[in-house]
Amino acid sequence: MSPTPDDLHGLPNPVSAVHNTLLQGFASVREREELVYALLNSLPRSSLAIIHQSIVPLLQLDIVGLLPDEVALLVYSFLPWQSLLTCSLVSRRWHTLTNDPSLWRKLCSERKWEWRSPPKLHGYPSPSPGLSIDSDDEGMGDDELEEDDVVEQMLQEDSGFSSMIMRPSYLFSTLHSSYLAASSSRQTTQQYYDFPFHSQYLHPYEPWSGSSSSSSRTATTRVRHSAPSVLPSLFPYAPPKPDYKLLFQTHIRLQNRIRTSSYNLSSLQTRGAPNSHTNTIYCLQLYTYPDTGVQVLFTGSKDRTVREWDLATGAVTRVIEGVHESSVLSICVFNGLLATGGSDRRVVIFDLKRNEVVHVIMDHVDSVLCVRFDEKRLVSCSKDRTVRTYLLPDFTRQYVLRDHRAAVNAVSISSEHIVSASGDRSMRLWDAETGSLLRTFENYHGRGIASIDFKPPYVLSGSSDKHLRLLDIVTSQGWSTSPEFDTPPSPSEAIAGNVCESCGNPTVGPNTVAGLRTPRRLRAHEDLVRSVALNADFVVSGSYDYTVKVWDRRTGTLVADLSGGHTGRIFCVGADYSKIVSCGEDQRICIWDFSHGIDTSFIKL
Repeated sequence: MSPTPDDLHGLPNPVSAVHNTLLQGFASVREREELVYALLNSLPRSSLAIIHQSIVPLLQLDIVGLLPDEVALLVYSFLPWQSLLTCSLVSRRWHTLTNDPSLWRKLCSERKWEWRSPPKLHGYPSPSPGLSIDSDDEGMGDDELEEDDVVEQMLQEDSGFSSMIMRPSYLFSTLHSSYLAASSSRQTTQQYYDFPFHSQYLHPYEPWSGSSSSSSRTATTRVRHSAPSVLPSLFPYAPPKPDYKLLFQTHIRLQNRIRTSSYNLSSLQTRGAPNSHTNTIYCLQLYTYPDTGVQVLFTGSKDRTVREWDLATGAVTRVIEGVHESSVLSICVFNGLLATGGSDRRVVIFDLKRNEVVHVIMDHVDSVLCVRFDEKRLVSCSKDRTVRTYLLPDFTRQYVLRDHRAAVNAVSISSEHIVSASGDRSMRLWDAETGSLLRTFENYHGRGIASIDFKPPYVLSGSSDKHLRLLDIVTSQGWSTSPEFDTPPSPSEAIAGNVCESCGNPTVGPNTVAGLRTPRRLRAHEDLVRSVALNADFVVSGSYDYTVKVWDRRTGTLVADLSGGHTGRIFCVGADYSKIVSCGEDQRICIWDFSHGIDTSFIKL
């Protein structure tokens, strides 16, 4: 008779007994492994599948998932963003951890990408194109000419052909699209303020020495600004909680748009448009009001005016006129103040909130070609071959820097240094506190330097030799669009300059040598590089060849060639994370918008 379960109660389990007998017979782990393998090898495939399903859960151990949250987040903080996205697909636990705001806030902070509360968005249609011919460029001095250069110039003058005739024309096709900007809604109702511009605003110890007719004339400045909202909000506004992963991903999308030249082109103004500039536009700057977060554009022109543009509506919200007797060649906006430099030798400081001129400087003896300032000092340079510095808030004279041998075409500043560039082909680095010359870069370009931008430790320059050059002033490493000055990038930089447009991972293509892809060198500018702009990822340049180009900041690879927007020489370019703006002799302000179809209202531009 077979035993019943009750009869077996208290007796040893036969399976356990067999297990214990096996363990006693095979003392080492190696011997047990061999025994198990022999047993599995004797079973049919169907049995192996069943055993596999039972064993797999025992082999899956989520070490990171078992860690405390703060320890797991510390582990993830060492991963690049591409790896974080991959890890988020592993499990629900990993998805929660890798989406933690602290990880993405850190990544955004490393790149200085900031979140802001989104305002309402507006669009405006693109105006029709226009055309203007203006053969001169007051905003740049002549190069220091050597004997061969003088002969070449004389031959060109004797030929009877101007550069405008020899330059090929481009057909401009208008792209009608709405431009969405991250700025608050502002009405276009305008008010006017007139105030006298008297000689008391001039420097107290150097009076204006203009002609009697101009000096006796009292100039006025007409200021226009938008009216306030009519009705307040009925409910308090609660800004959304920052989503740093969304902020990071949006920036990556914008970068990929730039690398693939995916943009919408619109014109903020064209020749003859109502309330627009009536002559060549020499300079521009994007500016965001710190108290409202509203982004605007300031432009300066040969028509002697400065205009402020609402990027949300395309309307002119302020016109500053009467403060310059001739062309406005340079502007700089910072912390609520606007500084302008002109061919009338003046540097004018205008308070945007008070709507009035607060200071005028008349120290230069020739056209002021560039003006820059920060919270400490104002710096200007001129065709008179000097750089002058002034201390804020009273704009007290500080230093006169005189070492250049030709017109100083551009100047750029940081908290500790001043960089100046000249038609003498040199670039100079100065100590901002002491005024001492720290370093001279002689024959830095093949011809005179027309423009620079300085984001320590990098200096970017554009020249009459048609090339750009970027230099790290600490390591003396960099790149140039001219093979003569080019420093090959390191292997890591060579890879970094070629990435997948969708995921950002390095790519390997047919030009790979020893596993590394060399950067792709496309066509450089075909004429003088008149304006440059530098940020952490890209370099933007505008040229007399009517084109705007975008380059990879680390490798010098040309990533976007923006043509067809201008029908004349480009005099100035500006950029932020979502767009590029440019202006020139055709009186057109072009906006190359890379954010079309993407919500960028939460990005601090």
